[in-house]
Amino acid sequence: MRVSLLITCVVDVVAPDVASAAVRVLRAAGCEVTCNLAQTCCGQPAWNAGFADDAARVARATLDALESDLGDGAEAVVVPAGSCATMVRVFWPELFEVAGDHDAAARARLVGERTRELSELLAERAGHLPPLRLGRPVQAALHESCHMLRELRIVDQPGELARRVEGCEVVGWDGSDRCCGFGGTFSVKLPEASVAMADDKLESLAAGAPDADVLVGCDTSCLLHLQSRAEAAGRPVHVRHLAEVLAAGLPEEEAT
Repeated sequence: MRVSLLITCVVDVVAPDVASAAVRVLRAAGCEVTCNLAQTCCGQPAWNAGFADDAARVARATLDALESDLGDGAEAVVVPAGSCATMVRVFWPELFEVAGDHDAAARARLVGERTRELSELLAERAGHLPPLRLGRPVQAALHESCHMLRELRIVDQPGELARRVEGCEVVGWDGSDRCCGFGGTFSVKLPEASVAMADDKLESLAAGAPDADVLVGCDTSCLLHLQSRAEAAGRPVHVRHLAEVLAAGLPEEEAT
């Protein structure tokens, strides 16, 4: 299977290791990975801020890049972030319609139909993955991000994949599905509320999964927000994107 990787801005700028891990795991699952570097941003920050024309301008470049990869033989677009996958699948058509670009809206619908969030696609191809094993046992608490739960309806796949890794014990906690408070521009517009929501989630983590070694999620932005808030409160939390956990469990010969 050939797939096109949408890197996402946050991963590209702040957490490139997540993209590398995603590529390694996708290849281990039998995928040929392409990445059209003409992609820019999905447009979500400007869209959320109410600047539809600006959002459409940057999203159009990414639409062109992904459409080109699909036209060249990629069977799906893969996104290592629930929020960006949601923007492409759910909001791109609306964005382009609001911006008056009806042709782009029609094209976006077709691209959206072939777009998968990373854990979603890997769960579909789990049978192709080799045995996964960590070098030491860890307890992992999962953060279920809002866009994945409430827009994409992706609930079970991240946990199912994490449990495939020998040595990774997934521990449950009551706050796993609470919003972390990041919300893109929400954390900028309403920082006090954003901080309170992050603190509430971290308190529930400490109470519900006190022995967890790592907080695992599928949205780097959420993980960075929780990590930075935990550090500010003097309670550091070790975070990892699911792709990094899966990549760490790959056999040595498939880990590069």
